[in-house]
Amino acid sequence: MSATAPVRLLRLPEVRKRLGGFSKVWIWRARRAGRFPSPVRLGPHSIAWIESEIDQFLDERRRERDELAAR
Repeated sequence: MSATAPVRLLRLPEVRKRLGGFSKVWIWRARRAGRFPSPVRLGPHSIAWIESEIDQFLDERRRERDELAAR
């Protein structure tokens, strides 16, 4: 049996902090446009994002930046 790492969930204030303070409106528009991870529903009035998906989003932005700088 292999152990899996626990999934860490981030609430909106933590997601915004990791994004450098992007607005809630930006996050929701980017999500609707398919450019940002969707949250998971925790309850009728509660959502959160999976930390690894936010990390992957940020890693992709860094790679894009580095590719543009290398041109």
